[in-house]
Amino acid sequence: MKAVTDGDIKAIVETRSSHPERIAAIAAARVQPKGLLGSTGRMLLVATDHSARGALRAGDNPLAMGDRADLLDRLVRALGRPGVDGVLGTADVIEDLLMLGALEGKVVIGSMNRGGLAGTVFEIDDRFTGFDADSIGDFGFQGGKMLFRIDPEDPSTPATMQSCAEAVRALGRRGLMAIVEPFISGRDDDNRLRNDLSTEAVVRSATVAAGLSATSAYTWLKLPVIDNMEAVLAATTLPVVLLGGEVSSDQDAQFAAWSKALSSPKVRGMVVGRSLLYPPNGDVETAVDATVEIM
Repeated sequence: MKAVTDGDIKAIVETRSSHPERIAAIAAARVQPKGLLGSTGRMLLVATDHSARGALRAGDNPLAMGDRADLLDRLVRALGRPGVDGVLGTADVIEDLLMLGALEGKVVIGSMNRGGLAGTVFEIDDRFTGFDADSIGDFGFQGGKMLFRIDPEDPSTPATMQSCAEAVRALGRRGLMAIVEPFISGRDDDNRLRNDLSTEAVVRSATVAAGLSATSAYTWLKLPVIDNMEAVLAATTLPVVLLGGEVSSDQDAQFAAWSKALSSPKVRGMVVGRSLLYPPNGDVETAVDATVEIM
């Protein structure tokens, strides 16, 4: 049974077109979470900021996340499962979820820089086109997330780095969590931007991200799961959340890798998007429950 009906979508559109002021009122009245860490002692967030960068693929479907009603249905079902603590998303999706009543008592992290559109020549120039620290604080959300890709051959990298540092500083001044997702990146033979997931590259990106801004008191790192996670986690004392990554055809192997990484006390949670929302068998609830179990 669908969690989001045609009537729900109609009501969202009606609110947006006739009473947009209600969205801020719903956010202001929202029940706040009791803390960042949930019943598992860790934080499990569902990520849904991909579409704002034009990244709509999940598995073999290039437009999977392009169907908003279907995406919202999957999100509401995931957020309704025990052990799911909240969501990471852009304003449009978060506002839809607010109107659906799906974010009561949930951790909400606003996605901040979405300007590095997937597949473009300017992808590394990742402008802050989403939330800023003031809007995150004003809406009563718990923090902000930024993508920080370092391309040694792209002169746009320093501008993105400076913008991330300023965002970390602004969030820290408000006492809000700053989740930084760093990568060493580069262009392949087809001129597509790819992330280097070698141990050396992930360690280097983590150490640079940890040093952004005048304080790291509120900074958490969002890091990919690689084979040598011991070396990656040894590189920092900041709290780490694991990046769920792409939808895997071998979900058992993916869960095993997550479980191994979660054995470290430095890992304080997971941020998973497509792997939970678009699992190979289509069963969102089972994928979510399995992830909660390994937490």
